[in-house]
Amino acid sequence: MAKVLLTGSKGFVGSILLSELTRLPDWRVVSAVRSDASNSSDDVVVVGNIDGTTDYSSALSGVNVVVHAAARAHIMHDEVVNPLEEYRKVNVEGTLNLAKQAAAAGVKRFVYISSIKVNGESTTGLTAFVEANTAIPEDPYGVSKYEAEVGLRLLAKETGLEVVIIRPPLVYGPGVKANFLSLLKLSATGLPLPFGSVNNKRSMVYVGNLVDLIVRCINHPSAANETFLVSDGDDVSLRSLLTMMRSAMGRSAYLIPAPVGLFKLAGTLTGKQGVVDRLVGDLQVDSSKARTLLGWVPPYTVEQGIAATVADFMSKEQ
Repeated sequence: MAKVLLTGSKGFVGSILLSELTRLPDWRVVSAVRSDASNSSDDVVVVGNIDGTTDYSSALSGVNVVVHAAARAHIMHDEVVNPLEEYRKVNVEGTLNLAKQAAAAGVKRFVYISSIKVNGESTTGLTAFVEANTAIPEDPYGVSKYEAEVGLRLLAKETGLEVVIIRPPLVYGPGVKANFLSLLKLSATGLPLPFGSVNNKRSMVYVGNLVDLIVRCINHPSAANETFLVSDGDDVSLRSLLTMMRSAMGRSAYLIPAPVGLFKLAGTLTGKQGVVDRLVGDLQVDSSKARTLLGWVPPYTVEQGIAATVADFMSKEQ
């Protein structure tokens, strides 16, 4: 029986990935966690905080594949003095520390969940991001993810550890937080919304599709030492996204066609151009490499993903 070590199993993506991995025949899954106040078992190993000194020796015994989903997540309004330094402690030093110990322990493959922020923040006026693009991270989180990728590729050359890097864009699904949750709450109000003219194109990935690709990358021979961008394969505008959300809620879209230029002007005047661009700008991802090289097809459509996300949100609002 092969063995997988998973980090980040208590997070949004990691918790769903854990459930999926435990269903796989002939695979045993062990979770490395910072702390564990629940029922401990042989399948949970407490390693403490993730940084450059974390000891994984008790978790790596007999492991064939590591899936590293733990990270210091992107924070919109980070209040620490030096955000990049804090991101590096976990996302760079912590990642490379685990990978080095994995290589020394004889682990065959290391699957790293990175971020589309390595490519950049926007494709407005450009073509869709592909794996071969020059990395242009624009914020501390993206920089830390890129630096971890560079270190992992170097380690792969030095040790023979197979490294697989996956860069998702916005991930949504049951339990989603942050901006996507804000849009769900906004849709649930039933109030008219001024986004009827926002016909931008943004790639997203339903958590079920992302997890499916991660599972594919665990043991597919062609995934070794490759980087993959991932998406649902059907880009959406803000207008279509809100329409799908409200449709799943049993509501009419009720979107007013306000000029997009007004949003951009508001962003300039308030110093929130980044927030506005995430609403009305483009960020497209070309995930054809995973489809071609791995034969991967997203098992869920955008409509199915939105429906599941809305159903979970509505159940919690009752």
